[in-house]
This record gives sequence, C-alpha cells and structure tokens, in this order.
Amino acid sequence: MITFTPLSGAARSSRTVPLAYLLQVDDIRILLDCGSPDWNPENIKTQSESGDRVTYPWQEYCDIVRKYAPDIDLVLLSHGDLAHSGLYAYAYCHWDLRAPCYTTLPVQAMARIATMEDVEGIRDEQEVDIEDEETNESVAGDGAGSSEPRSPKVKNEPKKFVATVQEVHEAFDAVNTLRYSQPTHLQGKCQGLTITPFAAGHTLGGTIWKIRSPSAGTIVYAVNLNHMRERHIDGTVLYRPAAGGVFEPLARPDLFITDADRVNVVTSRRKDRDAALIDAISATLSSRSSLLLPCDSSTRLLELLVLLDQHWKYADFRFPICLLSRNGREMLTFVRSMMEWLGGTVSKEDVGVDGSGRTGGIRRRRGDDDADDEALGAFALRFKFLEFFPSPQSLLQTYSSKEPKLILAVPASLSHGPSRLLFSDFAAVPDNVVLLTSRGEEDTLGRILFDKWNNSQRGDDKWDKGKIGSNVMMDGAMTLKMNSKVPLQGAELEAFLAKEKAAKDREAAHQASMARNQRILEADEDESDEDSDSDSDEEDEVERALDESQMDTDEISNPANGSPRKRKIPKNEDDADWGLDIDEGLTKQLLSFDIYLKGNVSKATSFFKSAGGQTHRFRMFPYVEKKRRVDEYGETIDVGMWLRKGKVLENEAEDEATREARRTQAEGETEAPHEPPSKFVTSEVEIQLACRLLFVDMEGLNDGRAVKMIVPQVNPRKMIIVHAQAAAADALIDSCANIRSMTRDIYAPSVGETVQIGQHTNSFSISLSDELLSTIKMSRFEDNEVGYVTGRVASHFSSTIPILEPSGPAIPTPNANILHTPRLLGSRPLQILPRSTMIGELKLTALKSRLASVGVQAELVGEGVLICGAGARRDQSSSSIQDTVAVRKTGPGRVELEGNVSDIYYVVRKEIYNLHALVAT
Repeated sequence: MITFTPLSGAARSSRTVPLAYLLQVDDIRILLDCGSPDWNPENIKTQSESGDRVTYPWQEYCDIVRKYAPDIDLVLLSHGDLAHSGLYAYAYCHWDLRAPCYTTLPVQAMARIATMEDVEGIRDEQEVDIEDEETNESVAGDGAGSSEPRSPKVKNEPKKFVATVQEVHEAFDAVNTLRYSQPTHLQGKCQGLTITPFAAGHTLGGTIWKIRSPSAGTIVYAVNLNHMRERHIDGTVLYRPAAGGVFEPLARPDLFITDADRVNVVTSRRKDRDAALIDAISATLSSRSSLLLPCDSSTRLLELLVLLDQHWKYADFRFPICLLSRNGREMLTFVRSMMEWLGGTVSKEDVGVDGSGRTGGIRRRRGDDDADDEALGAFALRFKFLEFFPSPQSLLQTYSSKEPKLILAVPASLSHGPSRLLFSDFAAVPDNVVLLTSRGEEDTLGRILFDKWNNSQRGDDKWDKGKIGSNVMMDGAMTLKMNSKVPLQGAELEAFLAKEKAAKDREAAHQASMARNQRILEADEDESDEDSDSDSDEEDEVERALDESQMDTDEISNPANGSPRKRKIPKNEDDADWGLDIDEGLTKQLLSFDIYLKGNVSKATSFFKSAGGQTHRFRMFPYVEKKRRVDEYGETIDVGMWLRKGKVLENEAEDEATREARRTQAEGETEAPHEPPSKFVTSEVEIQLACRLLFVDMEGLNDGRAVKMIVPQVNPRKMIIVHAQAAAADALIDSCANIRSMTRDIYAPSVGETVQIGQHTNSFSISLSDELLSTIKMSRFEDNEVGYVTGRVASHFSSTIPILEPSGPAIPTPNANILHTPRLLGSRPLQILPRSTMIGELKLTALKSRLASVGVQAELVGEGVLICGAGARRDQSSSSIQDTVAVRKTGPGRVELEGNVSDIYYVVRKEIYNLHALVAT
C-alpha cells in the first residue's frame, strides 16, 4: 500500500514552497525533498492575537518535519536549491534525520553551496541560536564562538532553524551520490526497493526519481521539469520529441507524482526573453547607469552567467559583471570539474580552445586562485568579465557607485544579504534598473516587487500571457527592516570586556577547584590501594635499578689512595655480581636489594652511619615477584595503554594527504583573525523609490502547454498533483478529464492530508527446492517465464528462508466425512480434471500480423471482430464461407472463436495460444 502526505508545497495551497513530501511504501517511509522556507518574510506578525505566543509561517512545517525525521528510512533530493534541499542539513544534525540520503553529485554540491550561502548570510546579520524564553538582556560576545550581544527584541523571539557551516558540511558529506540511469538496490529496512535517477532539467543534476517496489509497483517523482534545452544543461529525458516522445523506462508508472505550479502560465519564446534581457542591460549600461540583478547562489546562476558572457564577448563590452557571493568562486570551480553533467551549448565547447580557435599556450588568467582551472573546463565557463566580491563594502572599494556596472547579488528573494543591502541604496537612484528573473517566495521583498511590476502591466502583457512586459518607473516610499552586525563601542565594549573577564575568572576558579578535587581523589585512591599500588611501584623501580646495575665493569674504591679501580665482571657467572670470592675488606658500591625498602636502595642513606660511611644492607637474590592487579571483576585493564595503542594505529592508517589536511586546518584555526566584540542591531529604513523595475522569466520551467502535453503521454495509472495553487491543480485535472485514455484516479491533497493508494500487502521470501524446480513446466510470456507450482512449505535449520518442496500424495482420513453425490447406474465416477491457465491479453492487431506471417489473410470488421481465412478476401464467393473463422473479444479475458472445423480454424487457434502463456496446472 502507498501512503502519500504533503508536508509542504501541496496542491491547492497559497504557499507552494518549500517542497517536502512523505511517501510510505508498505512499512518504508521515504522523504521526498527537504526544502527550507525563507526565514525573513516582510509582512509578518510579531505577536499572536492572544499575545502569549508568536506564530510564523515556517513553524507548522518545521514541527511536522521534526516529528517525522527520526522515523524516516530514506531521503531523496531532486534539486540543489533551497526550496528542495535547504533544511536537510539542520534536520540531519538536530532532528536525527540520519536515514540514507541519495541524490546526484551536482545536486549534492549545489545544495551544499546554496545552504552555506544562506546560513552565512543570515548568521552574519541576525542571531538565530536563541530560545523563546530568553529575555531582552543584552549579552556581548566575540566571533570566536561565544554569544554575541543582542539588540532589544520582543518576547518570544522566533527560533530560526539555521544550521552552522560545519553542520552543513557534515550533513552533505553523508549524502550518497548516484549517476543518471544508475539503478540502486537498497539494503536494510529498504531492502526490495530499487531507485533510479533520471535527468529532470531546470538545474544542474536535477533528478526524476523512479522508485520500484515489488509490492507497490513503479513510482515516478518528477517536479520542476524543463523539456527545453538551455545553454548549460539539456532538457529532461522524460519527454523528447526527437526520440519518439516519452522515455520508455518512465512511461506508464503505477503512480506519477508531479507539480502543476505553471499550468496556467504561457511562457514566451526563449529567444524573445533573452533578447529582452540583453536589450535592457545594454540600454542601461550605455546610459551610464547600473543594474541590480538578484539571483540564487548556485543553480540558475549558471544560465545567466553563460548568457551574459556570450553577449559580452559578442558586443565587446568593457563594463564589469560583479557577483556578490561568498561561495561563487567555489561553485564555478566545481562546475568546471563536472563537464560531463553539462549540456546545451557549453557541452560543445572544446577544452583548451578559446573563441578565436587558438589552442595551446594558454596563460593563466590573473586573479584565478586555482592553478588547474585551465585544464578543468571549457572556455565557456572561464567568465573573464566576471569579478567576485564577498560583500557590498568590497564592491564599493573597487568601483564607485556612479560607475556603470551589472551587479549579480544573492539571494534572489532580497530578504537578507548583499541584494537587500544594495537595493536599499540602489532603488533611490534614478535610471538604475532592478532586473528580476524569478517571482520569489511569498511574502518576500522579491515577490512584492514582482507583484508591483505585474500589476503595472496591461492585461495582455502580464507575465503569464506569453508576452514580454515593459519596465516600469517605481515611485513612492518603502520601509525596509535592515539587520546588521556592528562592533561594540564605548560603555558597551567596557561592559562586555568586564563581563568576559569575570567569566574567565570564574572558569579559572572552577578549573582550579576541579584540579584540587582530582588531586584529593587520587591521594585517597593511593592510600586505599596502597598494597596493590606498592607492588606495581616496586616492580617498576626494581627493574630500573636492575638496568642500572647491569654493567660490564664494576667500580671498586681503593682504600689506600681513594682512587677507583675497575674490575671486569663476567655477566654469565651466577655469583659474579655478588663478589662472593672478593676480599671482604673492600667496600663494594654494588646495588643491594631489600624487600622491605622501596626505591633505588643503592642511593638511599640512613641517619645512622657506619664506620665506612655506608649503611649496612642485606644483599638478597634480585627476584621480583610479578603480581597482577585484580578487582572484583578479575584482572584490571590498563585503559591508557589501549588508548595509546589505538592512537598509534590511527596515525599509521592515515595517509599523507589526510595528515597534511589536518595540519593545514590547525594552522588555519590558529591564524584566523580574532573578530572584535559585536552586536546585532535592527533598524527601519525608509526608501524613496526612483529606479526602474523589469521582470524577465529565466526560471527554466515547463509552462502549461508542455505540462498538459507531457502528462497524458506518460499515461500513469494513478497521479498525485503537488506544488500548485488551487486554480492550477483544477486546470490540470480538467485537462486530463478531457482525454479518454487518461486515468481518472487523480489526487490533489492539501498540506497534512493523507492519500492511500492500493491495499496493504505482506510479501514473503521463499526458496524453491531443486526437486520441485525439475517438475515445473515453464511457459514464456513476453520477457518472463511463468509456471504453476504446488507444494509444501518446510523449514530447515541450515537456511533462514522457508523452502517450498513437492507435496506428497494425499492420505485419506478414515473419519473424514465424504460427500457422495448420486450418479446413474453404470456411469463412471466424477473426476475433477486440472485446468490450464492462459496469461496475457489478446490484441487483434497482433493476431492479424501473426496470421499474415503464416499466410492466412485477416481483416478487421466492426469493433472487436477479426475475420480470418477465405471470408477476408473480397474476390472469394460466398460458397467459401466454410473456410472462414471469426475471432471476437467479448470482454476482458474472454475470446470467442467461431467457424467450421477446418485447417484455418486450427491455425488460428494455434496462433491465439502462441500469443498467451499457457500454464498447465
């Protein structure tokens, strides 16, 4: 049984992003996408009606994802933007979403870059790691990990679920990557499922997921498709007219999950859209004005960069293209190394060939940090007119605000980051142009500007009518809330330093107290374990003393002149070290052993001296009894020895590259500049709008005409519509209802609504014995072989899977109640004969082709009737009707063969049998 529940981005919903859906196949729970909402909407309530709790648009969605996350068994990501993958890193690290995650390699990298850009931009302006109970107390901190001072906030400050950079890397490092058309058989709880990714278009590495289950059939999840070829990627494989229509492996699925967000949209031609974009840019730069183009940080940015780079080369522009992104250079470096995933015009570029056709002798472009970049990608991805800037301040240090330039700034929603900060200064300058390429998420500044532009257009020029609108002059005022991070000054800085010093003193006192307590505990332990410890200490010290005493020469003092003289001591003699044959008058400095004394007794002195200045010692045989320390559980284990050994083994297992990376990371941490103490402040800025506004659709998605053409050709048995508003979902349902062959089982669930498809089935694994396999008569049907078996299930100790064995002859039970049926005198008893089963569906057109191959003419007359033999030939007389056979389909699985008994009759019957699989029982 299949159960589908939209967590966000459902049909008939005003908010179509983010996308997250829970698909349950029998007992396996699959999370399809895990997008993040925009954390900085514009018009949002700061208090609820009751005044005791704040509600935010993302609260319900995040709560339900947190609820289901620990029980998820599989995660599939389809695209690498925030709407599909933005929340995965936080859910992985904080909500225990540790299920295996699969996607393509470009989606993994693009999602990592997009998430890092988002979290760095938000954390650089706002404080997100706070709880609802916290008060308005201002606490200062530095950038090295301590809490930073907070500006006064209302009660119940929202908890924004924004991961850290380290958590983003940890989460996406755990993602499993696949290639297109690579079937993967899952293990563990998901055993039995097979997943296969296919190209979806729209984004680099965008994926259509095909999920194959032995009990539920084939499920295809396809959202945000684009069948048109673009400059940097090819269209989706789902529909290609040149290849004959729908891709065969994706045709006729049991369940088709797709979106209908743009069903009511008519998109203009790509040629017209590109021309409108280029004309607006050229006209603005030629008039010595600038353009601000908000864009995303990874996926759709590539299409814009390729288009702009081609036009800059063609027009020989000298205006700079400025990209404000922290991770833009890293994104392009990755894309250059993944040329096999690219398509469109970029894939035709020759590696190492520039625009003039020259090869070889390529000089490294100044400012390119990667020395190997020239050998990694095509010249179409060099972007020699593109310059990278991590912040607006660095842009202003290079170019003044009056110089004409094209600025690409992230994010596309203008909710935070460089694009919002630039817009606050950019919009007040006349003749500047704000160029939008996407509609943006609901309640963001990008959507507000789009609605302002769309409402200013005439009825036929609106964005969804297939026309290119004109730019509009904005007027009036707009109030924006700006978040920023400023260093502490004056009294705030002194208060922070004093508080930091007090915290360090408290920490030092706490550490000193812990050390003192540890010493006391160790002293108590030494006293309590004196017996066992002393044995161990004696062993160690005596062994050291023995090492010192094992010398080839022995120093003996001469009493006459006090000068030492040396005597050779043979090592292998038992009594050599003890000098039993030496003069008793000589004072020996040999080591003596006393079992009652600890330590190096040869150097020990006593208060009571002998006449010769030496203490009297009893010399004994140097035997040390090896004692084992035991406790109530047996012999004690030296944990420190095992830890040291494990560390040595780990160091030996590491290769040179790993050690070098760790050394570089440690050096980077030590050399990282110390950020001064700072605080987050929020201010409201009123902007006088004077710039021009233009929207050109560059989202790269199918419009309504394409969706209504592709879906019926896929011809699914059941379909679920997601990611659409109510009008769009109803329009697609009505369009499918007008097609006779299209299924009527179409669902459009809302958020939280559960759709159940099929019935719950239990599947079991069983093994056929060799004896049973030898008795089965198999019949071939299409690509399969079918046979009828009957047997007895047996369990063997050597196998965990039950075995089906041949059943023995039935033994009649003497007490069984036998039902006797009356029969005529002299008649034979009734015997139940086994019946054969025919598998397959007869197609009269296929039968006609087979009959023609064996020389029997056939013609279709009427609906569902095939005339075979002489009656199918027009030149034959009516007397030849005896050689005519009629084949009729009277219903599903019912075929009638009518005609006289003749050779034609048996030929036709044989061909009908050959079109089926005959299973003998």
